[in-house]
Amino acid sequence: QVQLVESGGGLVQPGGSLRLSCAASESIFNFASMGWYRQAPGKQRELVVDIFNSGSTDYATSVKGRFTISRDNAKNTVYLQMNSLKPEDTAIYYCNGKTFTYFNYWGQGTQVTVSS
Repeated sequence: QVQLVESGGGLVQPGGSLRLSCAASESIFNFASMGWYRQAPGKQRELVVDIFNSGSTDYATSVKGRFTISRDNAKNTVYLQMNSLKPEDTAIYYCNGKTFTYFNYWGQGTQVTVSS
């Protein structure tokens, strides 16, 4: 089965940076899109960013200009570079992969905490 494994979360001060990684068990081009979602306690899971097979991206307005998604197909890995982090970015971040039939695969999540 497809597995997605996130890493790179941690505690960072406001204004700091983190880079998350999502390693897939197969080629990321097998997915229609891959991306990142996040969920804070008591809140709905929300889209952070998607990157489509074509390379186009879709960022949430709350992170646009601060976060950047990238991919390394040779490593079957998608990254999320997070800069200028804010306390409201605190959440569990989940890697997501969507198949061409709209089935979602999810990673286990990695905690990002932004606090002084």
